[in-house]
Amino acid sequence: MSSLQVVQNVPASQVETWSWYAVHTRSRHEKRVAAELEQKGIATFLPLITETRKWSDRRVKVDVPLFSCYMFVNIPMTPEPRVSVLRTSGVLAFVGGNHLGCPVPAHQIEQIQTLLERKIPFAAHPYLEVGQRVRIRGGALDGLEGVLSRFGGSNRLVISVQTIQRSLSVTVEGYDVEPLERTKHII
Repeated sequence: MSSLQVVQNVPASQVETWSWYAVHTRSRHEKRVAAELEQKGIATFLPLITETRKWSDRRVKVDVPLFSCYMFVNIPMTPEPRVSVLRTSGVLAFVGGNHLGCPVPAHQIEQIQTLLERKIPFAAHPYLEVGQRVRIRGGALDGLEGVLSRFGGSNRLVISVQTIQRSLSVTVEGYDVEPLERTKHII
């Protein structure tokens, strides 16, 4: 005979929902903060890029934060992990209203991870709120969404993290780009 399992309804307020949050850090403390949070068992995302720095006698490749003074943590909306993050040396505050933090949509984090994992060339781009939203179809960037922009004579896709008001742009020459909106905004 089969057994019947009873599932209790749990109030929505008791369900832990995990979200990404942007954390503002002291200048040049991003790596240290990420390491300390990882030791505490808190999932972090610190996007790094490699830059060549020139000293008087040599050139050195250095991994630097993509967004200076910012990193991301994936935590539930409960007080304990939030306090643990805030008590970490080098953390200034969560980014958002009243320093409580606003969740960063997971797809924005995933898009940045996609660019970094696939080693697609990109450039930092000024944050934009207006412009036509588009999606790339096909190729290595299939499914990425952002704002279509024209910069330096080439079409670029701008991917934004609204919470920290930072953006990245990648050239979309040779990719199929489809509009997500019918109306076109002026950039």
